Amino acid sequence: MPNLNASKKDLRKTKKRTASNSAALHKLRTLMKKAKASKDPKEVIEAVSFIDKAAKKGIIKKNAASRYKSRIAAAVKVKTA
Repeated sequence: MPNLNASKKDLRKTKKRTASNSAALHKLRTLMKKAKASKDPKEVIEAVSFIDKAAKKGIIKKNAASRYKSRIAAAVKVKTA
């Protein structure tokens, strides 16, 4: 347990950020699964939008976002073809 007040505050902030990032990653994975399984373009658009937002906020890296979007697009292409 930290002794300094600044260290205690940093611990609180880290816990809050970790919880927020974890929830966002969970939502991201759920949206990706739905987008890959569905033929509905709205779900694909929602997933891609959330991926872009997560990359912008630093939850995932830029190249990871590109990779996820590419895989969703490939899965949708196979479904519709």
